[in-house]
Amino acid sequence: MKIAIGSDHGGVDMKDIVVVYLKELGHTVMDAGCFTKDSVDYPDFAEKVCTSVQEEECELGILVCGTGIGMSIAANRHRFIRAALCHEAYTARMSRQHNNANILCLGGRVLGIEIALDIVGTWVETPFEGGRHQRRIEMFS
Repeated sequence: MKIAIGSDHGGVDMKDIVVVYLKELGHTVMDAGCFTKDSVDYPDFAEKVCTSVQEEECELGILVCGTGIGMSIAANRHRFIRAALCHEAYTARMSRQHNNANILCLGGRVLGIEIALDIVGTWVETPFEGGRHQRRIEMFS
């Protein structure tokens, strides 16, 4: 699967580790930046990742900022993007099964890396259940 990933300066360290992990799982990764800890504006990176998913260049996207909140807000402003801010594997699984989330948001300053990788692994491997959940998604798409 091809996955887009982006971060601001508060999430760059976690993003870099997640990129390696995704590649180890056999995924292709499009890294949209940022690439340093210099201060940047998170909406710019949310835009890049969301656009790559909207235009079907990538199947899924992952965004990381300090808390994940800013990226989640920025991503959900895009049509047909369903961004989920997850803090453990259960919400990651449910965001895919029931909400068909196509963007995962993580907080680089609030999650330990082991939990973050557990979330990412669960999220990318969980399929959407469809059925009654599809009807609900159509109500707001």
